[in-house]
Amino acid sequence: MTVLLVVAKAPVPGAVKTRLCPPATPAQAARIAAAALRDTLDAVAATRGVLPVLALAGRFADAEHGAELAAAVAGWPVLPQRGDGLAARLAHAHADVAEAYPGRPLVQIGMDTPQLTPARLADAVRRLSAPGADAVLGPATDGGWWGLGLRDPRWAAALRGVPMSTADTGRLTYAALVGSALRVAALPTLRDVDDWADALAVARAAPAGRFAREVAALRPTLVGGP
Repeated sequence: MTVLLVVAKAPVPGAVKTRLCPPATPAQAARIAAAALRDTLDAVAATRGVLPVLALAGRFADAEHGAELAAAVAGWPVLPQRGDGLAARLAHAHADVAEAYPGRPLVQIGMDTPQLTPARLADAVRRLSAPGADAVLGPATDGGWWGLGLRDPRWAAALRGVPMSTADTGRLTYAALVGSALRVAALPTLRDVDDWADALAVARAAPAGRFAREVAALRPTLVGGP
């Protein structure tokens, strides 16, 4: 059974989605982040044949909609993130999963793509299990990546030398994986949520989700509406 790992930060005002401010306030940005995470958790929970795991930075007790998020992951293994910098935290999270669930492949996502569906996640799992694939990588439109799958999660050690959150992160991640002699298959390109333009575009792509509702709740205040 494949581990489906969600790497997330507790949506605490001032600590998440700060590039949405302005137009959002820190509290509004945190609520949008909470909605994105909840949509993501729902998609993972509805994906059949996987083991969901959460790697969390921070505490839901301090977060917007923290009780709701905690309830959504009730029964999930929750691993604390550790390490300095995103690359190290990702590598540690993969290594922790490998130790807890030896021999299982892993597909990892974040909380910035609330348009993900169970079908898309199941497709990522299938592509990772296809002959000739040691890894799968989902590019993001900003040059980063939204999803990474590895037949052996310990191979995520290759991420340690990759600069994260840059326009070259996706390309450099691919190069690091190939440089580790891994055969990498591509997942579809998705847009992740960094700034307000991203939030509007992703809300249009998934209009029925909590994320879209939180974005829509903020929009009238931007045009002087009630």
